[in-house]
Amino acid sequence: MSATPKTALTIAGSDSGGGAGIQADLRTFFACGVHGMTAITAVTVQNSLGVQGFSEVPVDVVTAQIRAVAGDMGVDAAKTGMLATAEIIHAVAETLDEVHIGRHHETPFVVDPVAASMHGDPLLREEALEAIRTELLPRATLVTPNLDEVRLLTGVAVTDTGSQREAADALLEFGSQWVLVKGGHMYDNPECVDLLSDGVQYVELKGPRHDVEHTHGGGDTLASAITASLAKDLGVPDAVSAGKRFIERSVAEAYPLGQGIGPVSPFWRLDHGA
Repeated sequence: MSATPKTALTIAGSDSGGGAGIQADLRTFFACGVHGMTAITAVTVQNSLGVQGFSEVPVDVVTAQIRAVAGDMGVDAAKTGMLATAEIIHAVAETLDEVHIGRHHETPFVVDPVAASMHGDPLLREEALEAIRTELLPRATLVTPNLDEVRLLTGVAVTDTGSQREAADALLEFGSQWVLVKGGHMYDNPECVDLLSDGVQYVELKGPRHDVEHTHGGGDTLASAITASLAKDLGVPDAVSAGKRFIERSVAEAYPLGQGIGPVSPFWRLDHGA
């Protein structure tokens, strides 16, 4: 009988195209060697061309999923993705406290504050932004926004490494333990520079900028890889470094699928090993 692997819980929306959301989280967890569990918050209608619509899961069903897996299997780390409404965010936050997940408990909690798809399709209702600021970020071990999400949450427009640090400080004021301001959308920079900070340390994580078209699910995959590393007891800086290495390879080996933007690929881990 095999040893039981570490467990990771994703609380997010389902992507019918399989490139992002719950599906990206689960395949990343698998590739990183942890057992993935889910609490589905919404069902999206989407493919490589974009999101055509979505429907929220009833709030009591979302919270029941969290309680079911946490109470039986245990959770070594958790993350959120698309949460859709302020009502869902509030209920998720309360339930995480109930099952002892988050920065004030032993179980690490990563917030990927999904506000829109890469096509620009809205995935978060306006009233939910304030709920993310006040309900989720104070509970977060780490928050991993892209530059559009940074602007929506803080009003800071990141254009260079200087404003990246300003954005990190603004995000930390909402109460998370660490922030990772992703620099993938700073296209003027020949490198992809992410900034990790806890308000004392400011760590620039530099990596290559791959000239690829297919990047669907990149943010989900990075956050999931970090969550998997936290589940395996790495500290935040080491987990983020491991996640960045994972997403760099996943972007480099992304593949075309459908008529639009294809997904990043975690299959390199299966093909080439750890």
